[in-house]
Amino acid sequence: MSRYILALDQGTTSSRAIVFSHDGRIMSVAQREFPQILPRPGHVEHDPEAIWESQLEVARKCLENGSLSAADIAAIGITNQRETVVLWERDSGRPVCNAIVWQSRISAGICDRLKAEGHTETIRAKTGLVVDPYFSGTKIKYLLDLYEGLRERAKRGEILFGTIDSFLIWRLTGGRQHVTDYSNASRTLLFNIHSLDWDDDLLRLLDIPRVMLPSVCSSSEVYGETLPEIFGAPIPIAGAAGDQQAATFGQACFDIGSAKNTYGTGCFLLMNTGTTAVTSKNNLLTTIGWGINGEITYCLEGSVFVAGAVVQWLRDGLGIIKESGEIENLAATVPDSDGVVIVPAFVGLGAPHWDAYARGTIFGLTRGTTSGHLARAALESMAFQTQDLIDAMQRDSGVNLSVLKVDGGASVNDSLMQFQADILNVTVQRPIVAETTALGAAYLAGLAVGYWNDKSDVSKNWVIQREFHSAMPESERNERCRRWSAAVSRTLDWDRPG
Repeated sequence: MSRYILALDQGTTSSRAIVFSHDGRIMSVAQREFPQILPRPGHVEHDPEAIWESQLEVARKCLENGSLSAADIAAIGITNQRETVVLWERDSGRPVCNAIVWQSRISAGICDRLKAEGHTETIRAKTGLVVDPYFSGTKIKYLLDLYEGLRERAKRGEILFGTIDSFLIWRLTGGRQHVTDYSNASRTLLFNIHSLDWDDDLLRLLDIPRVMLPSVCSSSEVYGETLPEIFGAPIPIAGAAGDQQAATFGQACFDIGSAKNTYGTGCFLLMNTGTTAVTSKNNLLTTIGWGINGEITYCLEGSVFVAGAVVQWLRDGLGIIKESGEIENLAATVPDSDGVVIVPAFVGLGAPHWDAYARGTIFGLTRGTTSGHLARAALESMAFQTQDLIDAMQRDSGVNLSVLKVDGGASVNDSLMQFQADILNVTVQRPIVAETTALGAAYLAGLAVGYWNDKSDVSKNWVIQREFHSAMPESERNERCRRWSAAVSRTLDWDRPG
């Protein structure tokens, strides 16, 4: 058997490739950022060719860094930024326009009309999702409406839709496979998570031709092989999952009630609810975690649109740091935020508010405010938004969380993780391997080809690197949460037209 698994982790701001060994350790890694296209406030786009080129480059570089060849790789797993929409030509494989990114609010008007026409509850019942520009379906409709003749071409089968996983698999297999997995399909606003099929009623509602959609497959099966010329020999592509579902799998959250939070561009909290699709009464999402061997695992999810991206804003927008890694030291120059609160609603607010018209705000500024206070408030905003999600999730599930597993780039920040434990009043556990998104994709691919035998093999690999325990007095916790809630309430509905 080949010695390793290659995971392709296509994220919102960068493409990454990681080679994992059987014990779940990282053997080789390569990463490259790609440009963000911001045509108007609240609109976010990517060049699909930049995504493909950067992902291909880091995959090859990762093998080169580890002195590895295709023969050393048992399988490839893919994880991806979810809800991002790519439309491309079936014959040429060329994208017809920029990808519309999950963060983009470009289809807010379509969502407003769906709500006004009374479709909210029908959509939630079928998909587990709320009506929001976040999801793929309204973005597809926006593009088909925008470009003259595009819908007709799609009806003739000339134009294909895919989330990023579909686009990468299409390219890697030379156009032989147009597929997605259950987890990514469940984020489109078009997939019935109960019947496990594209929903004809929703397709008619959004006027999206079924023929342009990918086939929906298990999250762990061999979809096809890479073209021989890409890596020197074919490699099976054997696993796929949206980034947050992959991270949940990588964190070995296999028991009902187990939960993880990923601190990346956004924050994403998922709780395993087993084979039951729990309907949220607190504005969370019901989503498919993964589908393996004919069994579907469902999750409750809370989504924060801007988390680590607030650090990029301090770097690129305000210029108060040169590198993202400087944020912890800058925040440490002050003992606290001195009452400064940042609500980073740059592209609206996700769960539990779902307000596409909220906008970012800073409260509590004084003449004594320094860049250190802004840095600390930026980090704290990630913890406060997570607190909002935990509150809603505990009410929905009836489970009082005692442990939260964490991962993602910002989870390496010790002061942030301590503050998170303080605000939640729970134990925060950080594993040795923080890149659990890629690891989850690797596990899914490895299980499909027998590299790992079963989920118990995966669970054995999960090891705590550090625990954080709450040390904040309850009175201080309550006052800080009160200030946060007051700040959020003032951002809502800020940018609604008219």
